[in-house]
Amino acid sequence: MNGYLALIGAVIVICVLLNRFAQKLPVPSLLIFIGLGMCFGVNGILGIPFDDYQISEQICSVCLLFVMFYGGFGTNLKAARPVAAKAVLLSTAGVALTAGFVGLFVRFVLGLEWLESFLIGSVIASTDAASVFNILKTQKQDLKDNTASLLELESGSNDPFSYMLTVLFVSMMKGETVSVPLLLAGQILIGALFGLAIGRLAVFLLVKCDFYMEQGKTIFVFAVAILAYALPSALGGNGYLSVYLCGILMGNYALPEKKELVHFFDAVTGIGQMMIFFLLGLLVTPAQLPQVFVPALAIMAFLTLAARPLASAILLLPMGSGLRQIGVVSWAGLRGVASIVFAIYAVLGGISTQYNLFNLVFCIVILSLGIQGTLLPRVSKALDMIDSNQDVRKTFNDYQEESDVSFVKMHIYPGHRMVGLPLKELPIMPDFLVALILRKDQTLVPDGNTVIEEGDLLIMAAEQFEDRDNLSMKEINLERGNRWIGKTLREISTPRGTLIVLIKRNGETIIPGGDTRLREGDSLAVARF
Repeated sequence: MNGYLALIGAVIVICVLLNRFAQKLPVPSLLIFIGLGMCFGVNGILGIPFDDYQISEQICSVCLLFVMFYGGFGTNLKAARPVAAKAVLLSTAGVALTAGFVGLFVRFVLGLEWLESFLIGSVIASTDAASVFNILKTQKQDLKDNTASLLELESGSNDPFSYMLTVLFVSMMKGETVSVPLLLAGQILIGALFGLAIGRLAVFLLVKCDFYMEQGKTIFVFAVAILAYALPSALGGNGYLSVYLCGILMGNYALPEKKELVHFFDAVTGIGQMMIFFLLGLLVTPAQLPQVFVPALAIMAFLTLAARPLASAILLLPMGSGLRQIGVVSWAGLRGVASIVFAIYAVLGGISTQYNLFNLVFCIVILSLGIQGTLLPRVSKALDMIDSNQDVRKTFNDYQEESDVSFVKMHIYPGHRMVGLPLKELPIMPDFLVALILRKDQTLVPDGNTVIEEGDLLIMAAEQFEDRDNLSMKEINLERGNRWIGKTLREISTPRGTLIVLIKRNGETIIPGGDTRLREGDSLAVARF
């Protein structure tokens, strides 16, 4: 037990440290986590033998449900509305067309059986939203013609339909009597009804109820995500569709404490993706990959250069999309973790295949992330689809277009230079607003002619700073025993990219220089970039 916990902790620490380094690389950072898993695995440095598909599928499914929920929660329907019809068409008919084209290719070019061919097409038919937007956010790139919103909505919603087709073909390969209309109807209807109903009920309870415990609403939403997946799955519905719709409904409602929910699920999905990719890297046996490399490369090339572009063109050209947008949509169809999880599900179904399905799909995903992911920014630029005037983060609900208001206080002590001045003449920054004045037993709502008096307490409002783009602010209080006390800023050692920008000392604000000496009780505003 302790050994497993130590291993999990060490892996997460290494992943977090590697992630900062990976952000500067031109490849999706998730590839780093897969590589780390392979280093720990049976053919790696540590040589850990691990081949438990059952527990891998369970862990990955749990992680994936939170990735799906947060994908829905972060989908900004207002931004996506102009392209919603295109996205829904791509995530439904597009998945079926892609699976069909790949199935035909595998059947006639690689010579596999019909059902196995279409199973492979179904497993890899969905695209990976996390990888696409990890690249766009890292490169700080947005795409023209609402293409980022189109990709976000499509990639977030096509996993359920790929899963549904996978379930269908696994059942047929096992020789089970399957009513295709009933299976599809049950998957879609049960999944959709539960997702929307649970989401609506959860929103009602969040707005109406007080939970009387710290972070109670965050814990409540965490449990809601689990229920939105588990209940419809138990009844034969599509749990991934349910949890995604539940996330969309909740994410596009003005929930109380929504910022805390975003931060929490950001961390949960971050850990979930690290665990999934590390576990898949640990599960694979690299020595077996050469056996499937050639067919995997052939399938990936056909998928990228023919199947995805053809499906996109068939669906998007009649809806008015230009060839440049179709080109970017086609190239941005990265395969990801969902495809590998669905492959594990198929393997656990006990079906017989010519190639090891897990190894084959794993290889396809690695090639897709490595080649398509690396070249996506260049392809977008070559097609003149980069929109430098917009921020891709605006397509997500976790983006704050307007900062929250923060309040600070200012005491007007005897002899203060503001005493006797009307508010309109105060030497303060224009972005500051004096919202209230507390004067003895009075609370005043001032206007420009209100005169400041000795003893007043000014309540001032300004936009709150938000940590963004690798720039963060934090406060450090120098308490007794701190090694910085008594030293000048020039004498202390701070990590690279760290700057002390302000010191508060006994009610006084100091803009420090290199010769400023720090004292016990100082409060430092520290910027990290």
